[in-house]
Amino acid sequence: MKYSLYIKPSAKKELFDLPVKVLKKVDEAIISLKANPRPIGCKKLKPFDLFRIRVGSYRVVYQIDDKRRKVVIIGIGHRREIYRK
Repeated sequence: MKYSLYIKPSAKKELFDLPVKVLKKVDEAIISLKANPRPIGCKKLKPFDLFRIRVGSYRVVYQIDDKRRKVVIIGIGHRREIYRK
């Protein structure tokens, strides 16, 4: 069963600020989370109830709500910058 997808406004801005080549890959990765919110290679960020996936040098940080079957994209950014927020 598929999950619904919600992108926070701040994450949407980060998404559209990405270079075009990276934007396509990140967009595909985000859409794939609807079918499988815990793909191979995803990592749970320990002190928080968040997950992250890698897309090259970029990271997508998101939250999963299994009861509502919802994935919320929290942030998107380069690996050097994404965890400093």
